[in-house]
Amino acid sequence: MAAATTNGSSGDIRTRSQQSPLASQRAKESNAPTEENRKGKFGGFFTLGYKEGFSQWWANVPAAAAEHAVLSYIPYLRKPPTHTQTGSALPSTNSHSMPVSDTADREAVPVRTNSTTDPFGPRQWQSQLVKLNGKDRALNEFSIERLDEPKDHDLVILHGYGAGLGFFYKNFEGLSRVPGWKVYALDLLGMGRSSRPPFRLHSKDRQRSITEAEDWFVDALEEWRVKRNLDRFTLLGHSLGGYMAVAYALKFPGHLNKLILASPVGIPEDPYAVNAEMPDPSTSTLTNEVYQDQEATTKGSNPNIPDSAKTAGDNNNFLNARSKAQKASPSGDEATPSAPRRPLPKWLTYLWDANISPFSIVRWSGPLGPRLVSGWTSRRFSHLPPEEAQALHTYAYSLFRQRGSGEYALAYILAPGAFARSPLIRRIQGVGRQMIAPNGSATSSVAVAQQRRESGVPVVFLYGEQDWMDINGGYAAEQKINEERERVLKSATAEEKQNDRGAAKCLVIKKAGHHVYLDGWEEFNEVMRQEMMDVSRRNEKR
Repeated sequence: MAAATTNGSSGDIRTRSQQSPLASQRAKESNAPTEENRKGKFGGFFTLGYKEGFSQWWANVPAAAAEHAVLSYIPYLRKPPTHTQTGSALPSTNSHSMPVSDTADREAVPVRTNSTTDPFGPRQWQSQLVKLNGKDRALNEFSIERLDEPKDHDLVILHGYGAGLGFFYKNFEGLSRVPGWKVYALDLLGMGRSSRPPFRLHSKDRQRSITEAEDWFVDALEEWRVKRNLDRFTLLGHSLGGYMAVAYALKFPGHLNKLILASPVGIPEDPYAVNAEMPDPSTSTLTNEVYQDQEATTKGSNPNIPDSAKTAGDNNNFLNARSKAQKASPSGDEATPSAPRRPLPKWLTYLWDANISPFSIVRWSGPLGPRLVSGWTSRRFSHLPPEEAQALHTYAYSLFRQRGSGEYALAYILAPGAFARSPLIRRIQGVGRQMIAPNGSATSSVAVAQQRRESGVPVVFLYGEQDWMDINGGYAAEQKINEERERVLKSATAEEKQNDRGAAKCLVIKKAGHHVYLDGWEEFNEVMRQEMMDVSRRNEKR
């Protein structure tokens, strides 16, 4: 494995077809004149033509069909199961949530692959909608279970802001090879193909509003865990999903075997973010990677990170203005996250503070929506084969145009510039160190004498070599977690020291950017398998 633990230090491109939204981008890079390039400075940015964009808008591909198309690229799974209980049609303009169907014939029959057609099988692949308590609350779930062997462990995957579980299509097959593991991927509540209830906050208090926004997601995750009868599991979260994974670990302790944070948002502290005004509760934000070109990312290398610290790129300078993995101290001194540079563009700050999400713009734009989305997808998926890139573009557009819901939480969690209003660096050391009751609940109503402290949770930070997310935040969090472990174990018994599982480390995936699971998917999968097998080994020793 090429992965290396950092200690305070930090394909082949195929020709695009004319039907792909990347076609004009390729022509632009080869200096060939195109219709889009002749239409002003934005012509080359929005690579999808007006005519093709209108056709995609008119085709009105349902999110369920788009997800199915993406998952069909999973190796050994040519006909993936896809329920149509959500995302089978666009929500009505009079409705405030994605329709949730109770019709049995909209459920998907699990698909089984055998050892003849699947060299890593037999495996069962399943798509389900898991109903939660309350009106219009349900999580979209995709799972892979190994058959003919006992299930000992579970991996749960959470996507980032505005995305969906389909973006992990390069990882499902590779991660489900590990013996004894079942893999779950979830769409966050109000995103992807999960139900989309109205997002409302009730508190006017700053900190309570932040907590309420976090609880919107983590309470749904905990309710899902209970319904799935999972006692302990390994949690992988990307970007906003990583932020929510930490929030979950702090609110619902005692259920994680390991926490893996892939380019998590919200770790560094920024004076502007923690003091910035909150949006009005009646009214959330822009994503952070508009100008990212993954072709350059996957071919490039970051000279600021030593080769010895890399494991398997993202040339996104928008909203970043930060050195990437700079001045990593070999002496082990804390790598303090660098301060942000102000000001941000006025238009971005205005939209953020007005609680206008980028997906609102896509919805408002009507027939221009696919063309606007192509400005992101043509760069985000530029390193992929054209058919896969097209499927992901359609999938992204089908999700972006769904009625707004969970996306409106972002403005309460992050300030303009993607810095957290309640930075994780202030509280991440509490992961795995909470006091919990004998029944596993974290409650202050139980007498102190009856409570016990968690014995630590291993935390792994994964960043791309060209990640626009500040890796120094990961280094600082790593040090803070390890310092807390040392502090706790000073007064621990010999048995407590032996049983303690808490530790943290940072890994860097070579030739990958913020979307480490997709840019460097082969190495990412190998790193993940090693981390999963580590959980299996630890469990055998207990």
